[in-house]
Amino acid sequence: MNVRRRLIPVAVAAVAALGLGTLSACSSDAVAGGTGRFDVVASFYPMAFLAERIGGGHVHVTTLTSPGQEPHDLEISPKQIALLEESDAVLYLKNLQPSVDAAVAQSPVRTKIDAASLTTLEEHGTEVGGHAAAHDTSHGEEPGAEDPHIWLDPVRYAQVAEGVGKAFEKADPGHAADYRRNTAALVKRLDELNTRFEKGLAHTRTRVFLTTHAAFGYLAERYGLTEEAISGLDPESEPSAARVRELETMARADRVGTVFYETLVSDRTARTIAGDAGLRTDVLDPIEGITDRSRGRDYLTVQEANLAALRKALGAE
Repeated sequence: MNVRRRLIPVAVAAVAALGLGTLSACSSDAVAGGTGRFDVVASFYPMAFLAERIGGGHVHVTTLTSPGQEPHDLEISPKQIALLEESDAVLYLKNLQPSVDAAVAQSPVRTKIDAASLTTLEEHGTEVGGHAAAHDTSHGEEPGAEDPHIWLDPVRYAQVAEGVGKAFEKADPGHAADYRRNTAALVKRLDELNTRFEKGLAHTRTRVFLTTHAAFGYLAERYGLTEEAISGLDPESEPSAARVRELETMARADRVGTVFYETLVSDRTARTIAGDAGLRTDVLDPIEGITDRSRGRDYLTVQEANLAALRKALGAE
């Protein structure tokens, strides 16, 4: 089976300054240090989920990105820099949030866990399986930048979980056995989720799905699908008129009936394209944050909702 992933590049955000920039509230008002537990600062929801599931009652987790905040837009505040300095560990995903990357690089925190280093990343702007990519360089993004959305692939996310568990064991050896047990339980749940995706998407009417944000390339690759993104890795970029016409033609050719949008950014572009092309709209959640609009309570339940939405849109048997 040829597995394809087509992503449309967009502008890469410049590294944000660490001075008196825009303040962003933490998801917890508690200080990261001095809690009597292993204090972990997580950059955004998928990292916090891992820290909480693996750490259990032994960790105190503070998240830099508030629920409902678009993580790509985070500008870390002086208060959050202080949280980093007081923590025992920081768990982040390099190249997703430039201001976090810069703060972590300058922080004295003892344990720095980069999730991107715990699995394999691929360059966006290419198709997996040997197919030539259609590049749109109108936004000025450099070809070959790595796609950071690894958590949407349950297999890669499980690899990250294993690495985080080992890092916790090393940094807090007194609770190593519990971290090992919690990691194994989480990896088992992710393996089961992967199996449900494999079976649920094995036989579909079409293998192509259309989404506003190029966040689902790893998921598409894993299950033999093709993601066609209106925008690139930046969820708020605007497509060109030529790109919109191309998508409408593609939708007819590949029998695409749904335009997916996400929960943390406007659905205006998706609804405009869907209206022009006579398509439906639905939510495919990149799980960058859990809000009241999320179809589920945590990563696992939102992924189940994503699977259901994909099965419906792709005409699964």
